[in-house]
Amino acid sequence: MKAFPGNRFEGMELRDYFAAKAMEIVVKQLERNYTIELGGIEGSTDAWRWALDDTEEIADMSYALADAMMKAREIKYE
Repeated sequence: MKAFPGNRFEGMELRDYFAAKAMEIVVKQLERNYTIELGGIEGSTDAWRWALDDTEEIADMSYALADAMMKAREIKYE
């Protein structure tokens, strides 16, 4: 299923679109968690040290949320 049906640039799958949107939330939450652990200020350089270590976890969580959204969508529109 395409994210933007009828649009000439419809190449993105809906699941990928949902994952991209979910990734914003996942990254923000991880930033908050690491900021608290480091005792720093949100948005500081220290808060971003986790980024390279957790990229697979971020992707996994983002797609897990996307899959949940796809499932909820199927249930609602059956």
